[in-house]
Amino acid sequence: MVECVKPEPGRSIADPACGTGGIFLASYDFISGNYKLDKDQKEFLKFKTFSGCEIVPNTARLCLMNLYLHNIGDLNSEPPVELADSLLASPKGKFDYVLTNPPFGKKSSFTITNEDGTQSKETLTYERQDLWTTTSNKQLNFIQNVRSIFKADGRAAVVVPDNVLFEGGAGETVRKKLLETTDLHTILRLPTGIFYAQGVKANVIFFDNKPASKTPWTKEVWIYDLRTNIHFTLKTRQMKYEDLRDFVESYNPANRFRRKETDRFKKFTNDDIIARDKTNLDIFWLKDESLGDMDNLPDPDLIALEIDENIEAGLESFKEIIASLNVKDEKV
Repeated sequence: MVECVKPEPGRSIADPACGTGGIFLASYDFISGNYKLDKDQKEFLKFKTFSGCEIVPNTARLCLMNLYLHNIGDLNSEPPVELADSLLASPKGKFDYVLTNPPFGKKSSFTITNEDGTQSKETLTYERQDLWTTTSNKQLNFIQNVRSIFKADGRAAVVVPDNVLFEGGAGETVRKKLLETTDLHTILRLPTGIFYAQGVKANVIFFDNKPASKTPWTKEVWIYDLRTNIHFTLKTRQMKYEDLRDFVESYNPANRFRRKETDRFKKFTNDDIIARDKTNLDIFWLKDESLGDMDNLPDPDLIALEIDENIEAGLESFKEIIASLNVKDEKV
């Protein structure tokens, strides 16, 4: 994400769900390793470049320690990370770049203690004037929040689950607004087997902010399929940088307007996408070889792992449904 966005010295970088600060460290290494910085730029990189939010106290502390150990901020300056829910309120500032991997899971909720001492969960819906639509889907809220916190010429890269690309209702509203108000130019379809949550199907969406316009800013969306016929596991076959090299080269960070289509990298016009049901961005074209070539099946351990991941993903979906039903029953 950092290598594609190419953050420059003297510009601000935000992560509204910064975890232990991995994206900040990658950005710091990229800037310090690719530019010859003067004294003022080094000072800016250390104290003013990064701004993050983290909602989990222990994780926020780990993040601060991690940043301090890598020469970002110090104990006498304002902390670069705030312990807060970045979705609760409108942003206090605007940033040049927003790079983030928000937590997975669809619904936002909070726990309340009842009069009898029992605890229950309530669905959390964020009411903000700067958001396009009101929804309890925190992934959609994070995307709207990113749109609110980057500058008029800001750039963003956000990891999102598949449902963000095809879900109707609020999801369709958010996708249409992104196509209209930003240049949503690239989507990377990630493979399974790279996240600790089993069976997670995710993507990275890259978009640039634009000023108000009567016509949509997104003219075409380039999609790179790193999922079909590609298999990774967290233990026996981990994804490495080499597996992403072709995507970075296809993205062409030096000049993304000079791209070439390949088997895995295709472009789709705004008209193509708008014509799809619910402005669906979950687009794929490669044939799954395992479905038609019985002589070229993946190894049995990979097949078993995929079955296990699909079952785990299904169970997680059922748990979300059960939790939602419980909330409704408690309200009744």
